[in-house]
Amino acid sequence: MGLLSQGSPLSWKETKKWADHVRKHGIQQLINIYRRLKDRHEDVLKWGDEVEYMLVVMDEDNKTARLSLKGNEVLEQLEKRERENKNDYPATWRPEYGGFIVEGSPSKPYGWHIEHFNMVESNMRIRREEILSLLDQKKGETVITITNFPRIGCRGFTDPDVECNPTVNTASRSLFFPDAAINHHPRFRTLTRNIRERRGERVCINIPVFKDINTATPFKETFPNDDIEASLCAKEDHVYMDHMGFGMGCPCLQCTFQACDLQEALHLYDQLTPLCPIFLALSAAAPVYRGYLVDTQCRFNIIAGSVDCRTREERGLEPLKNDEFVIPKSRYDSVDCYLTKEAEKYNDIDLVLDQDICQQLQDAGMSRPLARHFAHLFIRDPISLFSEKIHLNDEQESDHFENIQSTNWQSMRFKPPPPNSPIGWRVEFRPMEVQLTDFENAAYVVFIVLLTRVILSYNLNFLIPISTVDENMQEAQKRDAVRQGQFWFRKEVLRPTSGSEYNDGFMEEQEEEYTKMTINEIISGQAGGFQGLVSLMNSYLETVDVDVDTRCSVQQYLRLIQKRASGELMTTARWIRTFVQNHPKYKSDSVVSEEIAYDLTKVADEITKGIRTCPELFGTPNSRTKVSLSPVVHKILRKDNPNKEEIDILT
Repeated sequence: MGLLSQGSPLSWKETKKWADHVRKHGIQQLINIYRRLKDRHEDVLKWGDEVEYMLVVMDEDNKTARLSLKGNEVLEQLEKRERENKNDYPATWRPEYGGFIVEGSPSKPYGWHIEHFNMVESNMRIRREEILSLLDQKKGETVITITNFPRIGCRGFTDPDVECNPTVNTASRSLFFPDAAINHHPRFRTLTRNIRERRGERVCINIPVFKDINTATPFKETFPNDDIEASLCAKEDHVYMDHMGFGMGCPCLQCTFQACDLQEALHLYDQLTPLCPIFLALSAAAPVYRGYLVDTQCRFNIIAGSVDCRTREERGLEPLKNDEFVIPKSRYDSVDCYLTKEAEKYNDIDLVLDQDICQQLQDAGMSRPLARHFAHLFIRDPISLFSEKIHLNDEQESDHFENIQSTNWQSMRFKPPPPNSPIGWRVEFRPMEVQLTDFENAAYVVFIVLLTRVILSYNLNFLIPISTVDENMQEAQKRDAVRQGQFWFRKEVLRPTSGSEYNDGFMEEQEEEYTKMTINEIISGQAGGFQGLVSLMNSYLETVDVDVDTRCSVQQYLRLIQKRASGELMTTARWIRTFVQNHPKYKSDSVVSEEIAYDLTKVADEITKGIRTCPELFGTPNSRTKVSLSPVVHKILRKDNPNKEEIDILT
């Protein structure tokens, strides 16, 4: 979501004039926060999730499914309920890029007590019911959590139908995705326009088509009015897309944790980074784009392309003349460096950064790895700026910092505390794709949050060279990566109890300490080798006091992840691909027709609502999730935290 300032948006030309001003004051705002809060300690664990919900209209008579553009209207009503019931409303609502998406989070963060794990699924269920209560279900309106709508970008995919061509799409100039489908908040249309104008052309996304037995060879698209730009950009045997909405219109699942202090936040960031590709593959849910089966399974590279504002010079296609850096990646991509001194030796890729900013941050007392991280983020220009937000008080505000921080959409995000706030140092885990049911989404969130407790309790070490994390991110997006892929991972994550922790030679260490594993081996372990994440988590659970209901739910969540990893249960991507290929109207030509898309969406909706079982996707779950904490635990927490307001750490 990012920074949601309100005001009068500037054009790209005007924004560019203020780019150095924003960077200068953004860094000063960061320094002020760092100096003030670097020694802040003893914050308690708080955490929460973010789920993005897609609004759909089902027309049974015509066998069509459309994306409903009622997102702004629904969001206004949800926010009104939130304002009117501040003390006991279960959710917090925020806008998202698509006019057909709303984002929901728990209204109060979960805390350190393990019983909180048992509230996640119930709260997700309540959020879904809140949205449904505002929809006209008799007219086929519903809400689903699916990562990518199968016919997004096809003619007439929105309800109401809106005109779509480069003339009316003044922000994007897209051939396929109408600007009218962008959320009304001025940030989103401004981002769309300024990314295109900064880049100097439309965004260009090419995803390999899935070559079925009747797929045209070569697969080559034609475009309306023989569009020259599309013809030059589109690749043979690829599905071509040209709008930010193809990426940012993909709902996802994220979670954020507040650490006890700065050092713990840095440590969690580093240790979770190698796990991003593993959970990208495990949550894979997007094998269909623009009405075609594709030969990938995730949204990640599509989003990277959808917000790629780099000029031709920055992409290395022309010699540097007007720009300062050749930048290897889009604004949205995998993490480029670790943040702690311990992990610095694993930063084995060249980091493009602003040396002056890096030195300024180090002079302010920031460690070299952390200074390099922010100096890397700040090679980017601001791409959305409001006239009312140019001149700010750097001691009291952080909008210039967040302007650039929040438009570097990486697989992990390190989040300093906002100024004048009780919120602490936070880490956001961002790679996961949203799942169909609340049970599945809760399972992924609980797994990651529980894993953070295990990392800290056992002082685990997941560090591998950052180049291998990049390699794993690409492996994760390949078709059926969970069953077929091989991923770099440490052979041993428990640190030695005596002697030197690390070998002297990096290459020697790499050779001895890392190997390629299957995801099943990473999650459930190898015979005579790596013990597996679930084994470590179960060992931890044996050391803490867990009530029967919470233990029951958590074990079901862990089993879901294990069975997805082993292939016994399908990932959402594999399930969707299988559904399409087994549909009686599918012609084995990679085309996902309106009728196939309708049936897929209908079945997904029925699964979400519990009307239809789907044992091949998640078994037969029966968690004991609860809406609230037990009275005993609630009393303990109130005693530990008397008269303290529950802060929204997701801000």
